Amino acid sequence: MSSETEAAQFSNGTDAAQVISPNDDHRVTPGDDEIRHLNDAVRSLPSHAVKDLLSAGVCIRCIFRLFGIRDHAYFRSSLSPSVMCNILGEGDSSSSESMESELEPEVCRICLGILQFTYRDEKEMLVKRKNGDELAASIAELIRQEGHQIDGFSLEVSTPPIIFENEQAVRLYMKKKYGSKLWFQERLSECISTKDALKFAIVNPLEIILDVKSGPSSVRIRLTYTETKPSIIPSKSVDGNGGTNNGLDTVHVELVGNGTGCCDLSLGQGSPASGRSSTGLAEHESSECSNFPLERVNEPCHLVFQCHRTPIYFGGRYLKFSRNVSQTRWIIDDERMGEASIEEIIGGHIRPMCQGDSYKFHAAGREDIDVRMLGSGRPFLVEVQNAREVPSKALVKEIETRMNNLENKLVGVKNLSLVTSHSWDLMREGEAEKQKQYCALVWISRPLEDEDLQCIASHKDLKILQRTPVRVLHRRSPLERGKIIHWMKIEQITGSSQYFLLHLCTQAGTYIKEFVHGDLGRTHPSIGSILRCRAEILQLDVTDVKMDCFLAE
Repeated sequence: MSSETEAAQFSNGTDAAQVISPNDDHRVTPGDDEIRHLNDAVRSLPSHAVKDLLSAGVCIRCIFRLFGIRDHAYFRSSLSPSVMCNILGEGDSSSSESMESELEPEVCRICLGILQFTYRDEKEMLVKRKNGDELAASIAELIRQEGHQIDGFSLEVSTPPIIFENEQAVRLYMKKKYGSKLWFQERLSECISTKDALKFAIVNPLEIILDVKSGPSSVRIRLTYTETKPSIIPSKSVDGNGGTNNGLDTVHVELVGNGTGCCDLSLGQGSPASGRSSTGLAEHESSECSNFPLERVNEPCHLVFQCHRTPIYFGGRYLKFSRNVSQTRWIIDDERMGEASIEEIIGGHIRPMCQGDSYKFHAAGREDIDVRMLGSGRPFLVEVQNAREVPSKALVKEIETRMNNLENKLVGVKNLSLVTSHSWDLMREGEAEKQKQYCALVWISRPLEDEDLQCIASHKDLKILQRTPVRVLHRRSPLERGKIIHWMKIEQITGSSQYFLLHLCTQAGTYIKEFVHGDLGRTHPSIGSILRCRAEILQLDVTDVKMDCFLAE
């Protein structure tokens, strides 16, 4: 990339930070007290160790976190190495410019630019923010561009493993060189991880700009940093005494992480020549080794930003008035079965209301495409992924009304409401135990008699055995299932002796069509075997699904 192009991209990235707040209303600038506390904190640092780390290509904020400094001001300020050295009494204004170019690393060799707020964006453009406020402003602008409506957020940060390894290498170098100093045990006993330091830098400005609080939330802001290059390969020459040509000691160290985000310095004393403890060698023989000073880093990390809301759920009950509508979208050999689906009608109205990425439709069981769902309706859930907005109760009711007033009258919806994820468990628990009521239009091969009505009504909690129906054997295992018919009754049709309506209540999972005609003897007993004649089912409606989910309050 040419220097002109790089400069243009760099400028674009900087300008983007100003979009969110053209004025200073949301700027969180350090006050006099904070600056004074920061100066005091800097002066408390061992100047020779700070100069040593700056010379090794470690950025100022990494130095602060290594020494456990948690002051907000150093994230809000654009501190330079020259200012640091002036505070420490190591420089003057006449030498500040040369000191700046000498000490300031383009990309920190520990954090790879993360705490310098420098990164490559998704378009591979180089972006540099001056401080945590500018990074927070750019994140807030992206959230607004995506249309997220939030009342809180949690911040997640992912960083490359090499950062922890680099940190350990630096700390073990410091241990070797300054381990005998009193300040070493006091100040470097535990440092702040890069992740925590970044959160410390941007959470407070984000809270102010977005006007919400951080904490456990359904809205998650995630920053994922990855190495631009696979690894950093040392290229400095090492002489026979273990030294390098820059005058800094070279220490071969084992990189051992404790996995907690903090650095553990409780390493045993070993041979200085090997840089390993006697216990560490036994416990971590497979650990990789690294050299200090770390190699110069030419490229910062690649940053991917995501703002994502955990799924939100809408519960209710649906009714199906058509015998040509499937529950879910049904395609066979590129040909659509039915004129529409419950899933598409309901989900297609709810997802746009929430501005979600996608949706999933769940129901407590299903009926065949040619079976109507009447009565109180069948419980369902719509799970909306990454909703930008959480609609109000009034808007949810408006959408319910809109679906119920569709011209084609294929589907109806009852008791639509925003529910919690716990409703999923309630629906699944009730699905296994539910009872269902049906109304079937039945034809028999002989005239219906009065004794037939009494015979059918006399059966209570009738146990039947059903082998997997022939019509679904191609997609379901050949099993034998025991089911219960809780009650039945016949409703005669005026003017017809061979047609009647069969009302019945059954255990969940009963194949009603097969219970009527017997399925070539695969269901026994059946209506046909009970009445000792041929029986056929012409139409079937589900009239009730007995579950407590999503009933009217």
